[in-house]
Amino acid sequence: MSRIPRAITENAADAAIETSCRVLHLPTVRAQFSELITRAERDQLSYRGMLAELLMAECEERDRRRSQRRLQAAGFPRQKWLSDFDYSANPNINAALINNLANCDWVRAGQPLCLIGDSGTGKSHLLIGLGSAAAMAGFRVRYTLAAKLVNELVEAADDRQLTKTIARYGRVDLLCIDELGYLELDRRGAEMLFQVLTEREEKNSVAIASNESFSGWTRTFTDPRLRAAIVDRLTFNGTIVETGTDSYRLSRTAAKQPATSAS
Repeated sequence: MSRIPRAITENAADAAIETSCRVLHLPTVRAQFSELITRAERDQLSYRGMLAELLMAECEERDRRRSQRRLQAAGFPRQKWLSDFDYSANPNINAALINNLANCDWVRAGQPLCLIGDSGTGKSHLLIGLGSAAAMAGFRVRYTLAAKLVNELVEAADDRQLTKTIARYGRVDLLCIDELGYLELDRRGAEMLFQVLTEREEKNSVAIASNESFSGWTRTFTDPRLRAAIVDRLTFNGTIVETGTDSYRLSRTAAKQPATSAS
């Protein structure tokens, strides 16, 4: 592209900026340059300051789009944010601890996280919220249900793709496994899950949510040695958050019911 002459009109300059932004793949600068230039003139910004405003807007928008792509790639079933969590509804959960986990130092260190508690106590909300915080911080995150993961591993083994599938799950920075402990797993499925955990051990983080304490995993993992090995992988150098037994959903539903008079 030839250099723009000094005597260029404003319309020609706008057209040149539009074309240049398309060529250089700067959609935010293209969309906002007119508004930002008007603001720069009003605030009497220098040329350097105006250029900085344009480039910072482009960088911020690119960061936002990358974060959105990471959130989408994580496969969360619904949107849950830590900022929406109602700590007053469940005093078992330490807000300071969760806020500390949101800094993602445990993800950087490749450490595990276990959320243990009954249904309706906020485990999945926290799991998705912490996973979303990690994705927004730049980490590669993958969410899955325990049963779905095991079924995928079994199908991969049948198709002779198990090594490739385990490696794929091993590459993400944070693997979130929900509803671990709800269903009994046969030995083959449990062993494949163990392989995934072993692939990630002390390298990349695993976060799980379970409605059963570790002592209650006898129904999920019937082999005691395999169960002990899996618990070891999920707790070594990790954090355990117990969300309690009082269901927030149940209490909220009960509170909405009209009071009935005694008969």
